Amino acid sequence: MSRIEPITERGQVPEAHRPVYDAIASSRGRVAGPFAVLLHSPELADRIAHLGALIRYEAGVPDRVRELATCAVGRELDALYVWSSHVDLARKAGVPEATLVALREGRAPTGLPPEDAEVVVYVQALLRAHRVSDAAFRALEQRFGAKSLLELTATVGYYSMMAAVLNGFEMGPEAGADLLPVPAPVG
Repeated sequence: MSRIEPITERGQVPEAHRPVYDAIASSRGRVAGPFAVLLHSPELADRIAHLGALIRYEAGVPDRVRELATCAVGRELDALYVWSSHVDLARKAGVPEATLVALREGRAPTGLPPEDAEVVVYVQALLRAHRVSDAAFRALEQRFGAKSLLELTATVGYYSMMAAVLNGFEMGPEAGADLLPVPAPVG
């Protein structure tokens, strides 16, 4: 249950901000998840929606890599909604089930295909140590090029931001979603 009322209907938004609601609903098919919270600040929601569209639909990161990185962010940050809304997209993009199971169980990157392990190690390094080794950076730079590696890094940042919003406001996954085991909240 969300800590604030989710905005999922157009009538919940002041008239002046309904174009923002309409744009988000149009681009995503509906308003749900982080945007149901973010629309409490329509200008913030609008700007984040533009960044999300760039990352998801226009950046040069291959779908398979983007969805793997997104699931790795979901696992690292115990982001239930991020995980549940992207795990099926990862499957459709070709991420092996064994990789997703290893991530879910916190076993990654041990035993992952090398191309998956590189991405997971990169995400884990950014989110755990806040730095990436030169070897991890160079391996992905050689594989993707500087532009796509920058976009992959921005993808990690984008979904980290979404995880903060979703976790902070306790926006959980939808009923029947693929659940991620997470520890109880602290503080």
